[in-house]
Formats: sequence, C-alpha cells, structure tokens
Amino acid sequence: MPRFFALILLPTLCFLLCQCGSSAGSRWEYKYSPGKTAIIIGGKAVPPANAPAEVMRAISAGNRICTKPYRRGGGHAKFEDSAYDCSGTVSYVLHAAGKLDAPTISSAFRKYGRGGEGKWITVYARKGHVFMEVAGLRLDTGYSDADSDGPRWSSRSRPTKGYTMRHPPGL
Repeated sequence: MPRFFALILLPTLCFLLCQCGSSAGSRWEYKYSPGKTAIIIGGKAVPPANAPAEVMRAISAGNRICTKPYRRGGGHAKFEDSAYDCSGTVSYVLHAAGKLDAPTISSAFRKYGRGGEGKWITVYARKGHVFMEVAGLRLDTGYSDADSDGPRWSSRSRPTKGYTMRHPPGL
C-alpha cells in the first residue's frame, strides 16, 4: 500500500513543482524603478539607458506599432502589417528583439522561451490572449484605455489569473 501512495504522490508532486515560477499572480502591476523601468511619454515607451540592445529593439518595435488599429489575425501573414491582434503584436516585438523567427498564436506563447518572469521581457499567455511586459511597461491590445483599439503601452494594472509567464532566454 505505501508503494501505491508513492506512485500516486510522486507524479503529483513533480507536476506541482514544475509549475512553480511559471504561473502569473492575480494582477500585473507597474512598478517604477529608476534605471530599470521604461516610462511612457506621448504614448511611446522610453527605455532606461542601460537596457540591453534586444530590449531597446523591442521597445522601438512596440513604438512603431503602438498607434496601429486592432485586427484579428493582424501581424500573422507577415510581421509588417497595417493592424495587429494580441499575438501579432507580441510576435512583432519579439521578432524585432531577435527572439522569434515567425509569428505565432496566443496559446503557443504558453510554451515560448523559458518559464517564469524575465529580467527585461515577460510574456503573459493564456488560451485566447497574450500580452507582454518590456522593461516594466505592459504592451497589450486590450485592457488599456476605453478609447484605444490596438497595441498600446500601458502602466495600468490588469488581472493575470490564468496566464502563464514566459520569457526569452537571457532576458
């Protein structure tokens, strides 16, 4: 009988331990930290001066599309598009940073890169939606201002229940 419990308990324990550090908390919050966190000026993200080159490219890419409208499937046929959906936005920015070769869908980002929060870039993914944090700012196509439609930088908090946190290796 003890062997039976060990056979049941061991896989369960392994599953729970493998989930550590990869699941988002209940809210994403902007926390300004001088030298580490980007700020928003005129709707565009301004990176900290000491950010790695990949992060600078990611922020520059986000700034290029942060006024584009939302379109389901936008950014999937090609990186350069006239409108973007959530996964097209994240794909575009990660591609510019040199961390993604081809556009992908939101649920696929649940297995992207490495598990847990990144030092500079974190992808929050669930089935049906994905958004990202770059140098402390959120880039999202939803949950921003009521008058926005499409990719936008935000420092506004948002719920993250059900999201998985992933990050590009090294960032």
